[in-house]
Amino acid sequence: MRNASKTTILIALFLLGTVLFNYPLLSLFNLPSTLFGVPVLYVYMFSAWAVLIAMLVYTFEHH
Repeated sequence: MRNASKTTILIALFLLGTVLFNYPLLSLFNLPSTLFGVPVLYVYMFSAWAVLIAMLVYTFEHH
């Protein structure tokens, strides 16, 4: 039962990553402005990537 739960969480994280890095959301952050001198799109992509990695670490450490 525990393995099925981890598998389900990993599939959900994969789907979340697919949605986060797909066209509609990326186009929302493709702005000519910057945040602390870094383009908004780069900040979004790095933040989303870091959150996905943190969720993966949490999944493997606590399940």
